[in-house]
Amino acid sequence: MGSIRRAADELNVSASAIDRQILNVEANLGMPLFERLPTGLRLTAAGEIMMAAGSKWQKNMADVRAQIEDLRGLKRGHVDIAVIDALAKGYVPAAIQALQSKYPGITIGVRVLENDAARLATVRGEVDFGIFFEPQTVRDLAVRSFVEVVLGFVTPTGHPLGAKREARFSSCVGSRLIVPAEPLAVYEQIAVLEGTTGVVIDRAVSSDNIQMITSLVTQGVGIGVLTSLDVITEVRRGLLSFTKISDPILRPMTLALCTASARTPSYAAGIVLQEIENGFPQLSYPISIDGPAVA
Repeated sequence: MGSIRRAADELNVSASAIDRQILNVEANLGMPLFERLPTGLRLTAAGEIMMAAGSKWQKNMADVRAQIEDLRGLKRGHVDIAVIDALAKGYVPAAIQALQSKYPGITIGVRVLENDAARLATVRGEVDFGIFFEPQTVRDLAVRSFVEVVLGFVTPTGHPLGAKREARFSSCVGSRLIVPAEPLAVYEQIAVLEGTTGVVIDRAVSSDNIQMITSLVTQGVGIGVLTSLDVITEVRRGLLSFTKISDPILRPMTLALCTASARTPSYAAGIVLQEIENGFPQLSYPISIDGPAVA
């Protein structure tokens, strides 16, 4: 239910002016847009059609305005991106900070999603682009850039295992582990390792949150099992060490920067895409300690 007086308050115009406009439209259409009830107004079927058309017109006008600004070369607009949890710190926030300094007219919405949800949001065009593991289908997605990420042990600085560049999965026997839980993308890789190697691990803690796992490792609760991407910031700062798990059954995971194949990025989205794409290689393994900083 709605009322003309409430609409007048929202729009800061007189109630009589709104009523007059509604009556004019109803006269032109030859049918009422509202049922006038003692408790207020309710849309008729014709009114619902008109409301939907109005919403579509507003979106079309926003798209037209964005395209006109593109023609004028104005560096402004809004860009939505989807990223996985591992990217909620480090490179992406640093890239956004740099973008805001260079292009203050561009606003950015960041959705931190589970891997499959980030992929779907990109395919459906709910965001301008996404960064996630294993794009799988190339029919619906255009891969703009990709890097390889590996699974490994995460240890506090000074831990003996952390001094090794690579180690077999069996190296964790006798140690308490902090492992990812579903729906984190690496959960299945650990299950594959257990099944193929026959190694029985001592799960001290499992968590579906990367920050929780890294915090527990830092506190000395146990050895973590994560990807090189998950701890790239902490390793570069000297807070944690990363040792690649070298079992042949494992293959690198592909982290991809993708757009929907059916969607042409706006001018603003193109700027943000290019900025993030330029530094994307720094997310790959091996982690370069003296590489670009990701604050």
